[in-house]
Amino acid sequence: MKRLLALLIVLTMAFAFTATAEEAIPGVEDGVLTVAMECAYAPYNWAQPDDSNGAVPIKDSLLFANGYDVMTAKQICEANGWELEIMQLDWDSLIPAVQSGVCDAVIAGQSMTSERMEAVDFAGPYLYATIVCLAKQDSKFAQAKGISELAGGTCTSQSGTIWYDSCLPQIPDAQIGMPAESAPAMLMAVESGTVDFVCTDMPTAQGALIAYPDLVILDFAGSDDDFEVSEEEINIGISVQKDNKALVDAINECLKDKTADDFNALMQEAIKIQPLSEE
Repeated sequence: MKRLLALLIVLTMAFAFTATAEEAIPGVEDGVLTVAMECAYAPYNWAQPDDSNGAVPIKDSLLFANGYDVMTAKQICEANGWELEIMQLDWDSLIPAVQSGVCDAVIAGQSMTSERMEAVDFAGPYLYATIVCLAKQDSKFAQAKGISELAGGTCTSQSGTIWYDSCLPQIPDAQIGMPAESAPAMLMAVESGTVDFVCTDMPTAQGALIAYPDLVILDFAGSDDDFEVSEEEINIGISVQKDNKALVDAINECLKDKTADDFNALMQEAIKIQPLSEE
């Protein structure tokens, strides 16, 4: 009788394990969603010394991550009953990390471009971007009303972005410098006078004004003299490993009822709490 009872217990446990394994979403079998980001791209994401404002510990670090991407990741995990783990990586390492399974997803302000979709799959969008430029208030370009009025200026943007690869070349006679390795380096280039202006998206520009109030945002949206970008370039998505439909579906289920206004409201929350805004 005892042997029969023991056998039944073993079979029950095996069945439960098999059922759980079949239902588990690839990459989240352990109940932990590992998300990679730069942790240096405010207001999308940044690193801070404590867990204030709901910041999450960064793996293998004494620092904590916060920002729009972290807030979004927390919403996704809460909706699916997962724990959240944040991993800090350089921008150029993000796609390789999700391809190789080092992380389950990348939430880092990535445009959902066709080129990236050859390497990864995307969930989302979780934000819709507006392309703008930043210049010093005393710059001769500070009053520009369109990209044609930026003609001949020195400029740069972050490497591996549509801002550098697609937008800056649209400016007539633009003197495009070497790409910046990170968003902070890009902002320092315009703040220090190394370039006349930089190209970025609206949330990054709005966050930059907190750190550098002597900058001005050049927004040409709605004019006939604006950057030409495709929908895929302004749709900001969450990348996962190729063919991981289960994870894409789980993330999209969390995002499906959110509107552009919802995304923008959450971004404004992130901008308010980014470290420099508290000074």
